[in-house]
Amino acid sequence: MNPVPMTPTCDLCDAFKSDSSGDFRVLPPVFRDFGAHTRFFGEVFTVKCFEDNTPVKAAVESAGHGRVLVVDGGASLRRALLGGNLGAAAARNGWAGVVIDGCVRDVGELAVCQTGIRALAAMPLPTERRAAGQSNLPIVVQGVWVRPGDWLYADEDGMVVADKPITA
Repeated sequence: MNPVPMTPTCDLCDAFKSDSSGDFRVLPPVFRDFGAHTRFFGEVFTVKCFEDNTPVKAAVESAGHGRVLVVDGGASLRRALLGGNLGAAAARNGWAGVVIDGCVRDVGELAVCQTGIRALAAMPLPTERRAAGQSNLPIVVQGVWVRPGDWLYADEDGMVVADKPITA
């Protein structure tokens, strides 16, 4: 993944707590860890889909180049947008992490995937394939804007998003 050590999110929040520009944003603490890596960071690539993981599959099956895939799944708790096979593809293809505003499945398989995986919950029901969704566009995740090219930093304390690479 990324050879550069990551600055802890608490240190980033200390350094940027007075930022009012909107260039530094904190995601709400509603996400759970599912992957083997609890700390990850990278440039953001976005996907927007609802109960259809077609664009998620396309993304994780492509080269990740150390990026973080952020998925606006509409916060749906009815279908899983990522499972064991796609989690393994994300790790194999060099994604630093996957953040899903929605659900995952195959929790035991995801736990050994050598990448970061965060989602709202586990749900065993798969998606229906309708080839719906969009990629590489600004999205809103739990009320927070996330844009392609932003940088996401995740660790045990939470997740933050910045408009450029940052350190404290």
